[in-house]
Amino acid sequence: MSNSSSITEFLLLAFADTRELQLLHFWLFLGIYLAALLGNGLIITAIACDHHLHTPMYFFLLNLSLLDLGSISTTVPKAMANSLWDTRAIFYQGCAAQVFFFFFLISAEFSLLTVMAYDRYVAICKPLHYGTLLGSRACVHMAAAAWGSGFLYAVLHTANAFSIPLCQGNDLDQFFCEVPQILKLSCSDAYLREAGLIVASLLVGFGCFVFIVVSYVQIFRAVLRIPSEQGRHKAFSTCLPHLGVVSLFISTGMFAYLKPNSISSPYLDVVVAVLYSVVPPVVNPLIYSMRNQELKEAIRKVISWMFLSCGKLPISLHK
Repeated sequence: MSNSSSITEFLLLAFADTRELQLLHFWLFLGIYLAALLGNGLIITAIACDHHLHTPMYFFLLNLSLLDLGSISTTVPKAMANSLWDTRAIFYQGCAAQVFFFFFLISAEFSLLTVMAYDRYVAICKPLHYGTLLGSRACVHMAAAAWGSGFLYAVLHTANAFSIPLCQGNDLDQFFCEVPQILKLSCSDAYLREAGLIVASLLVGFGCFVFIVVSYVQIFRAVLRIPSEQGRHKAFSTCLPHLGVVSLFISTGMFAYLKPNSISSPYLDVVVAVLYSVVPPVVNPLIYSMRNQELKEAIRKVISWMFLSCGKLPISLHK
């Protein structure tokens, strides 16, 4: 028997027992992590450097890329380090920090996706009021509200989860510190307070989900009334990527937190966790840049500039 005050570290789930498979896992996660850094880094640089992209939609997309970079950096590097050094340990304080930052960034991302749905709704359904409703000050306030709500949720969940007495050891069946896994270590019914907070958070999240769905129903009704095919294509090219990102984020996240215990297993929990914590930060840049010509052109300019700079660097060094 142990309680939370005597626990100094948690043991994360090991992906493999053999050294070869551990190193394979390290290289696989390294590739995924570098792809996320490259994709989101290119989007952030392109939006920051191209004045044509200094609009509300791209401002929110820049914030989304920052959140994606943060969320994948919270979980993947520690899992990579554990595989590389053949260990499972994470310090108690490190686990609390992981829970805080992951909740902060994921909650803020969901709030931001809701704001982005509102941005697309105003742009397509109320274009004459777009400049008024989504001025620069309003955009900053909305983004700040998304980040702020994520911070509030993170403080509440982290404080609750780590104030619960833990009596079931310190083994977590996950590759990062996840609240549902910590609750499995709790004593008797002490976890019910945090479970109640999760339910309350899910209700708020469901409200945001309904708002997004209603917004898109209105958007598609308006798009189908656009007479020109080119106009419809442009509207769909800005809306469908966002809808794809929202669908991926919500479906994997809801399955992770709402799946019944009867179908829960360490293998399934890890697969679902990868789907909602690792896949979106890698896939989001691809989804957004696939149909968006403006963004693709800006990214192409950034890549060209990077190659030109690399080409000039040896010359300047020889001088």
